[in-house]
Amino acid sequence: MTISDWRIELIIVPVSDVDRAKAFYVDALGWHADFDQRVSDTLRFVQVTPPGSACSIAFGEGLTDMAPGTMKGLQIVIPDADAALEHLRSNGIEAQGVDEQAWGRFVFFTDPDGNGWSLQQLVPQNR
Repeated sequence: MTISDWRIELIIVPVSDVDRAKAFYVDALGWHADFDQRVSDTLRFVQVTPPGSACSIAFGEGLTDMAPGTMKGLQIVIPDADAALEHLRSNGIEAQGVDEQAWGRFVFFTDPDGNGWSLQQLVPQNR
């Protein structure tokens, strides 16, 4: 076995209300709803994907022991931090303004449970 082709394709995000989380990620953020399947009385699997991303997130019932709101530091690379901030705010999402750093321009927000996200616009590096 080689380890040359490892990809992160799915991250579980802990939420307290599946329908509220789906509305947030799909309706407010504009992510694609890939799956919403009730597997049993105790298991529901919802998968959503940001536009253009190879990695999706999943949430639901019976997927994780993590407490809702404890996932922090999730990051998405975006082309334009200013446009992303405007998109979030125009969709009623509270977001911190653009944070300028040497390694990128960042916008921060949380989902309704408090799971923390950062959006990073990459900037050219001086080498």
